[in-house]
Amino acid sequence: MTHQKILIAPSILAADFSRLEDEVQRAEEAGSDWLHLDIMDGHFVDNISFGPAVVATVRKHTKLPLDVHLMIEHADHYLPRFFEAGANSITIHVEPEANHDVGQTLAAIRGAGCGAGLALNPATPFEAIEPYLPTLDLLLVMTVHPGFGGQAFRPEMMEKVKRAKAWRDANGGKLHLEVDGGINAQTAKLSTENGADVLVAGTSIFRTKDYGAAIRELRGR
Repeated sequence: MTHQKILIAPSILAADFSRLEDEVQRAEEAGSDWLHLDIMDGHFVDNISFGPAVVATVRKHTKLPLDVHLMIEHADHYLPRFFEAGANSITIHVEPEANHDVGQTLAAIRGAGCGAGLALNPATPFEAIEPYLPTLDLLLVMTVHPGFGGQAFRPEMMEKVKRAKAWRDANGGKLHLEVDGGINAQTAKLSTENGADVLVAGTSIFRTKDYGAAIRELRGR
């Protein structure tokens, strides 16, 4: 098994929206691999963030891949708007409260030429995503309950990451394993040791003076 390159995906939710263009460009220049965009609808999660228009705005200001996480109900209905806005990969939720046919939504994402991702919340067992693993480009293990930034990392979620890594190792090593929630230098190290190769970080990048130093720290350099 080749060593997975660690990708850093700063979460735009933690950026200063009054100077979004500058924040996006600073994150890119600091060595980000992807940009992570959290879409929340106030239904699936108890918070509202932003929608396709902000994704389209970010797209105008960067060449980096846009990693869009739909924490929304009826993701299937909204997909075309995010394709049009310039998403490179779209992650949906497996939980029944998301109100969509997970298999069909994943197929629609792939059919549009986007990376297809599936997320599972801390309370959701790993078994919920197992039937879909062969169809995924990315599995997102939430290390906090989704909807609000600044929560403490839940180390017990590493069991899911380990199980996903075992599946990846046994099936050709192509699946990205992403973690999101409470990621800093310490929890990044724990996550990558367990098999994660994509780290979503908001506060630990955008609330620092030197984004480049923060990103290097997350990579363990």
